[in-house]
Amino acid sequence: MFQKIPVQALSDTVARQLLEQIDAGVFPRASKLPTEAVLAQEFGVSRTVVREAISRLKHEGLVEPRQGSGVYVTEQAGIKPLRIDYTEISSPDAVLQIVELRRAIEAEVAAQAAKRRDAADMRAIDAALARIGTDVSAGDDGVAADVAFHRTLAVATRNPYFIKTLEFLSQYLEAATAVTRSNEARRDDFSRQVREEHAAIVEAIRAGDEMAARSAAQIHMFNAARRLSQGQN
Repeated sequence: MFQKIPVQALSDTVARQLLEQIDAGVFPRASKLPTEAVLAQEFGVSRTVVREAISRLKHEGLVEPRQGSGVYVTEQAGIKPLRIDYTEISSPDAVLQIVELRRAIEAEVAAQAAKRRDAADMRAIDAALARIGTDVSAGDDGVAADVAFHRTLAVATRNPYFIKTLEFLSQYLEAATAVTRSNEARRDDFSRQVREEHAAIVEAIRAGDEMAARSAAQIHMFNAARRLSQGQN
């Protein structure tokens, strides 16, 4: 009659509450967490659920088990990693807000790529751009190739944090981009715009023109937001 609540859902709740207490200083850095048995009793769940929750926090580097001693909060636990809950980006408005954030980053990526790229970078960028056209011509939506193209621009900046940030944001945009690309496939003007925008970014980078590269990337991301908006209507 009733569906059982999966262990994963319970462990997510326990992990989130433990994280909140760590952030609040209830369990400060280097402090020891209560035992598995105590936590299970406090939360009213099984020890399996607690174990899974602890495993998640361990995976994020927030806690560490010490042989024969227990589980301790790590020194880096006070450094809060950037998180975006999938439930927070379920609305079209939230997706567009992430695109706005990415626009600012992509603009600087393009500018720095124009400043620092070398011949090897340009070969990689040209190949990545060509791959988008090849995939789309073969019937693919081109999303993976598009992500790879923007990654080659980030690589050319010589700044690994650009790469990590774009990879983080891209995972939240791929589904929405796939929808847009399916619409673009039915609209030749959209497909043409994307090709032209990408080409403008590449040529500005090739010319070493930071301002032009920044502007081309901003225009591309502004239009990407517009296409997303139109594709969701």
